[in-house]
Amino acid sequence: MSDKIKVGISIGDINGIGLEVILKTLVDKRIVDYCTPIVYGNTKPASYYRKGMAIGDFSFNVIQTAQQANPRRANIINCWQEDVQVNPGEDNATGGKYAYLSLKRAVEDLADGSIDALVTAPINKNNIQNDEFTFPGHTEYIQDAVKAKDALMFLVSEELKVGVVSGHVPLSEVPSKISREAIVSKLVLMNESLKTDFWIQKPKIAVLALNPHAGDGGLIGKEEIEIISPAIEEAGAKGVFAFGPYPADGFFANGSHLKFDGVLAMYHDQGLIPFKAIAFHDGVNYTAGLPVVRTSPDHGTGYDIAGKNMASESSFRRALFMAVTIVKRRRDMAELTANPLKINKLSKDRD
Repeated sequence: MSDKIKVGISIGDINGIGLEVILKTLVDKRIVDYCTPIVYGNTKPASYYRKGMAIGDFSFNVIQTAQQANPRRANIINCWQEDVQVNPGEDNATGGKYAYLSLKRAVEDLADGSIDALVTAPINKNNIQNDEFTFPGHTEYIQDAVKAKDALMFLVSEELKVGVVSGHVPLSEVPSKISREAIVSKLVLMNESLKTDFWIQKPKIAVLALNPHAGDGGLIGKEEIEIISPAIEEAGAKGVFAFGPYPADGFFANGSHLKFDGVLAMYHDQGLIPFKAIAFHDGVNYTAGLPVVRTSPDHGTGYDIAGKNMASESSFRRALFMAVTIVKRRRDMAELTANPLKINKLSKDRD
């Protein structure tokens, strides 16, 4: 039991649906058969939502540190002591303040190895801003905390896996973020993640164009000729099987994504709109390329349904299970890499 994977959970905006989907996930006692969940938040807001959902047969095991977690219970660490007013559906500074306190403590434990993975409930990227959190989102904050050179926002489902070159940036700034170096870096990260985290031996990656009709030979944009195509070629020299650039408008509609193991989009909405249309309830937001494992549901704070017991926990539950699976795969891969004889045996067994 002591070797069971410890999964930290940050609660996100207390006025959103974060605590609701967390409780709906953890109330299933079978969860502790797969991992030891540790929620970073506070018992009082959790009790507020638990009572509102009329959940009776459930309680958290309150602990001070991750090391004290009970592997047979859902655990919670109180990240603050004061009483907090919960206002479901309201975008306010209180929601941002306590979302940050939860995230900060969880990321500290993730970085120092006190927990094995982190699942983050949705934050409001505006109200969480403060002197210490000056980032456009979770991805950039965690990347900075673990001092990673680069990271990939990777939206993952069984059917589709989409990463983006430029993440949370204004659309007007996207062209300036599309460089040969950035595309190559993201392709390398995606390739390594597909192999190590998803155990796809020789992944094929599709690269989307930036401009309509892939630039029409330079008529409506030259990025495909001058930047994207050379980046694909350079990534190929590094052992990445990347293809494109493909016009984005018809790529998903005609099912081309089914022919690839991953898709690299140039900007946020280009990749996330089709992903959420195809896999909204089953999708997981995974931060690839980090030395730590972090996943998140692929939805936001859901202010419009907060406190109404309407939120689906499907994506959050999948994010939790994916975090556990990736930790196990990384451990197995490290063991196999350290012992080539096991790799040969595994290959023979598969044959």
